[in-house]
Amino acid sequence: MKRPVNEVFDLLRRYESRNVTFIEPDGSWPIVWKRAKGVHVWDEAGRRYLDLTAAFGVAAAGHANPRVVLAGQRQMGELLHAMGDVHPHRLKAELARELSRLTFERWSGDFGAGAVSGKTLFCNSGFEAVEAALKTGMLATGRSGVVAFHGAYHGLGYGALNVTHRSHFRGHFVEQLGGFGCFVPFPRSSEDLPPIEVQIKRLLRSKRIGAILVEPVQGRGGVNIPPVKFLPMLRKLCDEAKALLIVDEVFTGFGRTGKWFACEHSGTMPDIVCLGKALTGGFPLAACVGTAEIMDHAWPQSTGEAIHTSTYLGHPVGCAMALAQIKEIRRLKLPERSARLGRWLGDELSRLPSRKGIRLESRCLGLMAGVELTTKNGEAGTALSLKLMKEMLRKGILVLPEGEHSNVISLIPPLTVTRVQLAKAAEALAESLSDPACLAQSGGKGWLDPQ
Repeated sequence: MKRPVNEVFDLLRRYESRNVTFIEPDGSWPIVWKRAKGVHVWDEAGRRYLDLTAAFGVAAAGHANPRVVLAGQRQMGELLHAMGDVHPHRLKAELARELSRLTFERWSGDFGAGAVSGKTLFCNSGFEAVEAALKTGMLATGRSGVVAFHGAYHGLGYGALNVTHRSHFRGHFVEQLGGFGCFVPFPRSSEDLPPIEVQIKRLLRSKRIGAILVEPVQGRGGVNIPPVKFLPMLRKLCDEAKALLIVDEVFTGFGRTGKWFACEHSGTMPDIVCLGKALTGGFPLAACVGTAEIMDHAWPQSTGEAIHTSTYLGHPVGCAMALAQIKEIRRLKLPERSARLGRWLGDELSRLPSRKGIRLESRCLGLMAGVELTTKNGEAGTALSLKLMKEMLRKGILVLPEGEHSNVISLIPPLTVTRVQLAKAAEALAESLSDPACLAQSGGKGWLDPQ
């Protein structure tokens, strides 16, 4: 009799596009998720795993948070679907108000910017929120050019691909892209800022740049944390050029970095913020939120047919779950918890054992952490990173590799994780780093080998 997991793999091989799910021939990857609760995931065989991915950062308040699940269940029984931009429902209006309060109304008070409110375009996923922001920038400024950054990941729709940097994602489709994105380096230290500023100023003078789009911390790019003066520099450049500052907080939002939003670490208020992932805790919903002034300037009053909409815009189940998720993040004080645990985790990762021929660099802001591996020759330690990831899986801990070369082990747990659980993960990672068999170079091609 076939194992249930093999039946799943057979179905995927037969009926899913072969470019989606990588299945290791020896069965070491992936696992098939059966259920998830809190900080744990169970596979089809009933094995339990400590999840340090938060399902791509979605489960900020824990997998299947009871209050969030209940909100979705109740909404499904009352109104399962509404009509996007035609006949609204109450929760869409309430969530738009809550996002204004949580972002621009709170920021303008905290940062002394005067009374500012926000207006929202609801979307289904993070890349759609980015594309709504790009459209807003074009309409507001009349200029199509956008400055983005090396290592940027803003999603894979055709608009977002123009500002997503990695060639693995965009290289196949360049001929179909508009080419409005201009890329400059992403800073890793304060010394990087002056030359980057010069490059951006040159682009602002020579191109029709309407916006600068930036992740306050790059997630898929390798958990890259810029110097604190980076966003204020971008804010100043945008103000001087009358361009918009768009901050992509799809990954970093809702407490992930130890603040409600990562832009708050430098006291920088953007013109537009893109939200997703942890917004609902598990339902496809995202949001492009801009200042009311900019949104009203960019988008004309509806006369019955919206310029930007979709069938599922502001889905009632997603809105119900988002309102419950925000309440849970606030009730559990998860941003503060993330900051506190993140300081401890950063110290633990900085003490990971080194190995001959391997250089480790750890980065951590709140509960968004990464450990980068490079070889003695300065090359990306991709093979080593992937072996570590599989070894952690064998030990019952889920992690993922990030960065262009997949050589950064990321730790992105639910914000409800405990210090004991984080200590277990750090200990397992240290043990794996000390295991000569684990770190032996692997031969052949495998998952996420460099392109």
